[in-house]
Amino acid sequence: MTTTLETSPLRTDDEPQWRPPPEFAEQCRELYGLTCPPLWGTPRRPEFPTLGHKVATVMERLGYTPMPWQRYVWDVSLELDPVTRLFAYRNVGLSVPRQQGKTGSILAVKVHRAQAFKRQRIVYAAQTRSMARERWEDEFWATIEASRIARRFVIRKANGHEAIISRATRSRIGITSNTEKAGHGPPLDLGVIDEAFAHEDDRLEQAFSPAMLTRPMGQLWWASAGGTEKSVFLNKKRAAGRALVQELWRTGVHGRVAYFEWFAPEDMPRDDPATWYATLPALGYTVTEDVIRAELETMHPAEFDRAYLNRTRKAEPPADPNIPKGRWPGLVDAQSQTGPQVAFAIDVSKDRSSSSIGVASVREDGRVHLEVVDRRPGTDWVIPAIVRLARLWKPLVIAVPSSGAPAGSLIDDLITAGITVPENKDEPHRGHLVIMRTNDSVEACGQLADAMNQGTGVHLDQAPLTAAVNGARTRRVGDAWVLDRTGSLTDVSPLVAVTHARWALLTKGPATLADYDVLDSIY
Repeated sequence: MTTTLETSPLRTDDEPQWRPPPEFAEQCRELYGLTCPPLWGTPRRPEFPTLGHKVATVMERLGYTPMPWQRYVWDVSLELDPVTRLFAYRNVGLSVPRQQGKTGSILAVKVHRAQAFKRQRIVYAAQTRSMARERWEDEFWATIEASRIARRFVIRKANGHEAIISRATRSRIGITSNTEKAGHGPPLDLGVIDEAFAHEDDRLEQAFSPAMLTRPMGQLWWASAGGTEKSVFLNKKRAAGRALVQELWRTGVHGRVAYFEWFAPEDMPRDDPATWYATLPALGYTVTEDVIRAELETMHPAEFDRAYLNRTRKAEPPADPNIPKGRWPGLVDAQSQTGPQVAFAIDVSKDRSSSSIGVASVREDGRVHLEVVDRRPGTDWVIPAIVRLARLWKPLVIAVPSSGAPAGSLIDDLITAGITVPENKDEPHRGHLVIMRTNDSVEACGQLADAMNQGTGVHLDQAPLTAAVNGARTRRVGDAWVLDRTGSLTDVSPLVAVTHARWALLTKGPATLADYDVLDSIY
């Protein structure tokens, strides 16, 4: 069915509908040879001069060959306004997976600033002051000391007064702590907030920004790989950066913020090299497929996603004892397709923000194929969609919860559209409407749990459905249970839809066929 049905899945924040226009990828490839452009990226304005090429020269003198993605980020971030000759962007956000050259990129920017401008105050911050000190001394200074430009700098290591000082310009590269007092003192020319995922608030930004007010060439950079749900500062910055880039492409108006984010949506498989090449801009340069594959084999999947696909790591909820979600991954069959007989079911989220249509069908091997065939925002699309599906697939039955559930409000419209309840319950017609009562849902949920434990169901590992299984919670109904839309940690309507579709197929479907018994194919 996946190859035939028209689908329009709803996407969460980690499955963006956004895709940059084709001309963005073309520009990245033509100007830089960059075949892995960011999903969200500020485009280069060729009519604006830039200092990016000078940063590239600095990196070469530090002993490294700049990668295409680094050249692109530098060129855009360091564009100069043709009129004022000041930096076009006051703020720069960089969200890129681990091991892609982020640290080297930042170091080159800082060293260039220290060499190109006199008496600059450059401050670097990481997770903590001790970690900033460790990176400042063991990585930044070690790189400079071993490079062709070592004689141009001197280091001062006194605690509280750390500085890498340019002999010619007297500019200083120092560090600060992640506190409310960080950045206070003399005016600041370049502030860098690294490992932004570790910052749970915006205290550093609030400290840095006022110190830059009087500096016409001041810039504030933040950089990070993906974080967790506790990464308040990073998550806020990523959401704002995404919105800014999308608005830029919509209106053509550039603001004072440059933003770059490499990211793999949830519908891109983590074990597919194509996903890696679309997300890891250093792959093929400083990182190999074998390295990423080894990381995939040894890391927890959620941590691999955070580190190398730049996804936000979600807290793992405690398991609901009624839902055998540990069995769910073993039921994946990416090539599974429906059999000749299908049943559909409709469900609506508790806040009515989205709706789902599920399908169930018995395959030739007797296992039941489960799939979310359509999922979109709101409810206004459901009736036309189910009518179209009924016309194309001639289902045995179509199920919808009763008036006690959110989808119950669609019953009258379904009947008006021709999806009707049989006048004689003993003579159901193909494609008739089954209105599910609470006891039906109880039965359906128990049957699905048994199917998961017994391995008699299969699915395509669709992100919304798998997310619903992992986040689902149940509530008691007598000595049994049903899926709880209110208590679940995510929208469970995709799971409710396929659960009801399976029940409708096996329990109500056979009555529509005189010579076909679905139950015989299962038991």
